[in-house]
Amino acid sequence: MMDHEKLEKSLRHLERQLANLATVRARTELTELDREAIAESVIQRFEICYDTLWKGLRRHMTEELGLPDVPVSPKPLFRLAGRNDLLPSPVDQWLRYADARIDTTHDYSGGKALDTLALAEPFWRDAMSLYQTLTGKAWQ
Repeated sequence: MMDHEKLEKSLRHLERQLANLATVRARTELTELDREAIAESVIQRFEICYDTLWKGLRRHMTEELGLPDVPVSPKPLFRLAGRNDLLPSPVDQWLRYADARIDTTHDYSGGKALDTLALAEPFWRDAMSLYQTLTGKAWQ
């Protein structure tokens, strides 16, 4: 059985930062720099979680399911995972997550950052659901 500790840890970190981000507007003690740092942290947690997830999904498809010729990059991997009924949402949504990951590689400002922030929570829900599929454990 595969070890999913890294994926679980990255999901928990993203979950905490999303909760932190949800309270930003009500927290008057925060400076603009603090608010930007929290948003950037969500994006960084999204990136780490995304990378951990697709690599774990690849290992699962190779080692646990024994699928031949599993792709070594995210988009084709998500397409194959979709064909094997592993994804909790449509493949197109996972391709949007992949695009957001690519877009934030060097730019945490402007529209790309806002787009990624908008996708971070749906990604977390989908990633948590996929984690449950991969591990057979309920999220707590």
